[in-house]
Amino acid sequence: MKTKIASILFLLFGAMSASAHYLWIETNGKGVLGQVQEVRVHYGEYTYGVIEKVDGEAFPAVSKFTLWAIAPDGTKTELRTEAKEDHYLASFTPSQNGVYTLALNNNEINVIDYTEYDFGIFKTHYHSTAKILVGTDGDTKTINAEGIAIKQLKNDGKEIKLQVLYKGEPIAKNELKVYVSDLWSKTLYTDDNGEVSFSLPWKTKYIVETTTKEEVPGTYNGDDYEFIWHCTTYCITQ
Repeated sequence: MKTKIASILFLLFGAMSASAHYLWIETNGKGVLGQVQEVRVHYGEYTYGVIEKVDGEAFPAVSKFTLWAIAPDGTKTELRTEAKEDHYLASFTPSQNGVYTLALNNNEINVIDYTEYDFGIFKTHYHSTAKILVGTDGDTKTINAEGIAIKQLKNDGKEIKLQVLYKGEPIAKNELKVYVSDLWSKTLYTDDNGEVSFSLPWKTKYIVETTTKEEVPGTYNGDDYEFIWHCTTYCITQ
């Protein structure tokens, strides 16, 4: 049983000394009124080329997520997902000009014991967002009042400006990773307002990840945990 648990932990989180698995949302960054917009949910490590199969060992443990499309006026629509080979597929049709925010939340992940890897016993909370621009630019929306979230701020197109929020408040000096394929990554830190900016030198896909630990013990599904590990991602496609 111990061997099985250790195997699942590596599939879920990889080696904590390197980067860990995460959920992310992929979609076309630009949408058109009245045209269907496809949305894909992946799990793995993009920069390492690891994309887990939906019916594999790792993905089912994090598949109880909820996915929304948030319209420019703040209206939330829950999206139905369909399991594909290596992602969940959803779609919706934009009906307003402005910025649509796609938001995924998963706070239903069982407690796992990582004490033999010096990380402790913890519960995981995943959150992911992506932006779809339909005409007029603006900020993305945030809805994760119980955890960490990335908000993209309106920008001039020369660089991306993000703000990291934890329980609705800016989180300063928090490490943030920007990933591109083929093992390229960049480490940044948020300023006192929880903000960070960076350029996009290549026409490719970028995945931003940031995490924080909530050092509060609790119980979930009958299992005690020492802290909650919050992880959020933001996917930019050009």
